[in-house]
Amino acid sequence: MSFDALKVKNGCVQWIRDFFEENGKGCNAVVGISGGKDSSIVAALCVEALGRDRVIGVLMPNGYQHDIDMAYLLVRHLGIKHYVVNIKEAVDAVKANIPFELSSQSTQNLPPRIRMATLYAVSQSHNGRVANTCNLSEDWVGYSTRYGDSVGDFSPCSNITVAEMKQIGRILGLPDVLVDKVPIDGLCGKTDEDNLGFTYAELDRYIREGVIEDEAKKARIDYLHRINQFKLKLMPSYEPELS
Repeated sequence: MSFDALKVKNGCVQWIRDFFEENGKGCNAVVGISGGKDSSIVAALCVEALGRDRVIGVLMPNGYQHDIDMAYLLVRHLGIKHYVVNIKEAVDAVKANIPFELSSQSTQNLPPRIRMATLYAVSQSHNGRVANTCNLSEDWVGYSTRYGDSVGDFSPCSNITVAEMKQIGRILGLPDVLVDKVPIDGLCGKTDEDNLGFTYAELDRYIREGVIEDEAKKARIDYLHRINQFKLKLMPSYEPELS
């Protein structure tokens, strides 16, 4: 399956412009900047669509972040306004005030949810709209935190795979070190691929071509896709029968 990165990039830029025209004319795009390729590419797309003066980056380390220099590299490269909000005290305060020991999953997912609350606090104070930075590959297997990095006001790249994202990043002129950076989840310190049990190359090929040689990996991808569908759907709601 061919992928025209320039065409998709240009279409995405126009889509962002149209979104803001219809859902916040003159508003700013607010992007959480992790230093990884996805937030870098989304921020760069927003800059091309809206201009650098209408894009705000928010860096949110949880205490010490070993690769925060990549986030600083991105905001300098794009020349965008940015804020640094260290979320460690907020994370620690929530954990200290919950009267029981959090599960490991709750502990890992608390920082992304506090980051999203932080993004909306910045956004509402700066006439903003929050960008979702997920890609199709992550969403396919539920590799995101519900009400954390899985949400936002607009999602430029949720139908674009990791391999396709990299092509767009190069067309946007981002530094190779950002485009090729090994994705790390930022929660437990492992790479995405270590956690998933398969590579993004294998996943992307399976998504786009339906081809995967390893049956065990196919079964795992199918399982993760099935159990994580709820993350991509609207909240279920009861509809009463009214007479």
